[in-house]
Amino acid sequence: MPIRQFDVQRFSVTSAKSFEDVIQAVHDAIGHPNLAVMQREVAATKTYGGMEAIINNATGPSGLMEFMRLDMGMYLAKGRTGKTPRSHRLLVGNPLIMRRMAEHVPDTASYAPVTILIDEREDGVQLSYDRMASFLASYANAAASAVAVDLDRKVEAMLTAAAG
Repeated sequence: MPIRQFDVQRFSVTSAKSFEDVIQAVHDAIGHPNLAVMQREVAATKTYGGMEAIINNATGPSGLMEFMRLDMGMYLAKGRTGKTPRSHRLLVGNPLIMRRMAEHVPDTASYAPVTILIDEREDGVQLSYDRMASFLASYANAAASAVAVDLDRKVEAMLTAAAG
């Protein structure tokens, strides 16, 4: 059983905006589909074009959608006294982008959707993202890497805009 080692690159930007404003900016940039409905619609469609239309309808202005949001701060707060920094982990992505990468590197499906961490720190609200291209680098597949680099640009532009 082979073991693959990764050198993961983390993109981070710090915002002086409030936690609520940053969360709202990211929320506004991504789609929020009813995933159960979307999955039923994708399963029922007979064509790639049909699937593409369903997914494109579910994405936000960034071309991405939310799959899950976890309030990590709720867990960090238990047993602490005083103010606890807030922290949200979002799983975001686009199944069409994942598909384009996974056609070349099947393991991509274990890295997508991607994780975005938004958390309060002493110097402001930090938005962090582990670059998909760094996950795929060890596979040495130019086609998958090109899609990953485009995804990284898309996510990083959204986070930079949200940070304001």
